Amino acid sequence: MPTFEHDKLFIDGRWTTPSENGVIDVVDPATEAVIGHVPNGSAADVDAAVAAAQRAFDPLISVAERRERLSRVIAAMEKRLPDIAELITAEMGAPARIAQTVQTQVPLAVAKGFAEVLDTFEFEERMGNSLVLREPYGVVGAITPWNYPLYQVVAKVLPAIAAGCTVVLKPSNEAPLSVFAFVEACEDAGLPPGTVNLVSGPGRVIGEHIAAHPDVDFVSFTGSTGVGARVGELAGQSIKKVALELGGKSANVILDGADLATAVKVGVGNAFLNGGQTCMAWTRMLVPQNRYGEALDLIESAVSRYTVGDPRDPATRIGPSASRSQFETVRGFIERAQRDGARLLTGGAEPVRDIGFFVAPTVFADVDPSSELGQEEVFGPVLAVIPYTDADDALRIANGTPYGLSGAVWAGSDEEAIAFARQVQTGQLDINGGAYNPAAPFGGYKKSGIGRELGRFGFEEYLQTKSLQLKGDA
Repeated sequence: MPTFEHDKLFIDGRWTTPSENGVIDVVDPATEAVIGHVPNGSAADVDAAVAAAQRAFDPLISVAERRERLSRVIAAMEKRLPDIAELITAEMGAPARIAQTVQTQVPLAVAKGFAEVLDTFEFEERMGNSLVLREPYGVVGAITPWNYPLYQVVAKVLPAIAAGCTVVLKPSNEAPLSVFAFVEACEDAGLPPGTVNLVSGPGRVIGEHIAAHPDVDFVSFTGSTGVGARVGELAGQSIKKVALELGGKSANVILDGADLATAVKVGVGNAFLNGGQTCMAWTRMLVPQNRYGEALDLIESAVSRYTVGDPRDPATRIGPSASRSQFETVRGFIERAQRDGARLLTGGAEPVRDIGFFVAPTVFADVDPSSELGQEEVFGPVLAVIPYTDADDALRIANGTPYGLSGAVWAGSDEEAIAFARQVQTGQLDINGGAYNPAAPFGGYKKSGIGRELGRFGFEEYLQTKSLQLKGDA
């Protein structure tokens, strides 16, 4: 694997030497080898990027110009997707089959979805004697995580461009290489200088300065609930808008009468997707007590098919945790769950390999819903199986965490599943295996966040509303 060296930040349409020296190592989590470096930016670099974004912002930009910019970025990004997939495998350990599909093709579909929204969106509306206008927010601070690096950037930068905003982008330190490749695509697309700016560096410096900056109009953040609270606190000092897509502890509720075999198979796959490093993973499987033993047998059989290994091997289904710190975090959860009395069904905390941050796919049975494992996001391949007595008990457990991001309901009919889903406090639910929809709004209830991403709802987050009162009625 070649080494990827980036010694410059992208500010005001050109690659710029950072104001301070220093680099961040990018580590391959499968080999623990350093495979690249990116600049360790400073608050002064954020100031320069925000100033460039301010200069580039045109509140009267035409819709035609937005469409043209968006089209060019999508085309340039699409050409780079094979290379970006390889970078994502190298920098955060996504198995090649996931990197070539979920990690890159889903972002492409999301990007094209924003283009479709822009083609039909009404930016002006008459309401009685008022003309209601939808205008771009201005300078957007986009702070993105490492687990789906391209997807998260696309979900923030593309609607910003479509809305007519300009962007200051901060990638994660663990998986920045694919984001640098995306910004190179923006450069290829010939965006005006300052439209998209890239500043890498530590969250406590770059992320916090973006969130607090008085000339940033809107901050979109994806990451942990704790850091999201800090972003909201800093943004609140200048009364700026925030969108926060945070943690989850989603329930996969299997009601009595559901197709248990399918619900278990799909549920295990969802829990272990991307090595469990997915905020919307169904990490709690709720099973009726009278089918509990049958469900555990099906779970063990399903988990046996999840091979752990080299993420470049096409047969691998679970790669490594994305970093040493995440690896140790996941192992800590497993060890504490065992001490708390959960029954280990398969897997465990022991490393799978001598080199690399590999955790075995792990399932715990008899999990107490109020325990740490029943309440907190692990962000690794760890599934908690929880029995329940009746539908009311299942609903109590499903709603019994601080989170509400995603989930699933399985029942003997769609009508029964929908009736149950209406009572679940979460932002998105799959009904009897309903397919992912990149145009549907995505976001959380409770501590899982504020605001929505994707499609028309995600696009509207980047627009402000103005009303002009006219003489007379419409």
